[in-house]
Amino acid sequence: MKVTSYGHSCFLVEVKGKKLLFDPYISPNPLAKDIDINTIEADYILISHAHEDHIADVEPIAHRTGAMLISNFEIINWYKAKGIDNAHPMNVGGSAGFDFGLVSYVQAVHSSSFPDGSYGGIAGGFIIESSEGSFYFAGDTGLTTNMQLITEFKNMAFAFLPIGGDFTMNTEAAIMASDFINCKTIIGMHYDTFDLIKIDKEEAVEQFSSVQKELILFDIGKTLNL
Repeated sequence: MKVTSYGHSCFLVEVKGKKLLFDPYISPNPLAKDIDINTIEADYILISHAHEDHIADVEPIAHRTGAMLISNFEIINWYKAKGIDNAHPMNVGGSAGFDFGLVSYVQAVHSSSFPDGSYGGIAGGFIIESSEGSFYFAGDTGLTTNMQLITEFKNMAFAFLPIGGDFTMNTEAAIMASDFINCKTIIGMHYDTFDLIKIDKEEAVEQFSSVQKELILFDIGKTLNL
């Protein structure tokens, strides 16, 4: 699988020839100023929750690419009211099959509201299972023992975990989360974008390394094969 970082919590994962874009917040992010959203292709856009720093570029990318939205019921209805009908609603505990594999919508411990203040449904994360491998996108979340249930799914090749603290888990909590999900390769997200979530990246990498795990923090716009 190929993984491209677009900053904050936005990543593009290529699975079985399909492009899955997670939580597109790019154009308002000064750290992603060199990314032109008009060059991003997507077959699916997966949205973990309704906060502005996870949905800012959903509409322009969805309208241009025709990508299918996958998210909770409230978020899907919000976008349908804006004329985006290519969408699949889910809720916590649900799974659905797509041409790239199986998507399960799992709990995240976090709030969720749209920029206008309206209710954004239950915040969640995604487990993606495919013949090329499986991975976990946690969304914004605090540490929860419910993560231990993820080991009931196939082994995760890698996982996206927030590490910035303040609004989500910090590095120490993310290490514990990696224990809960039994995954040694972690892609860090939700850090450095704002002052409240700035981290010491070298220290974070060393903390993971000290427990024989890999924390991947790669530059915006860079693509890795995992």
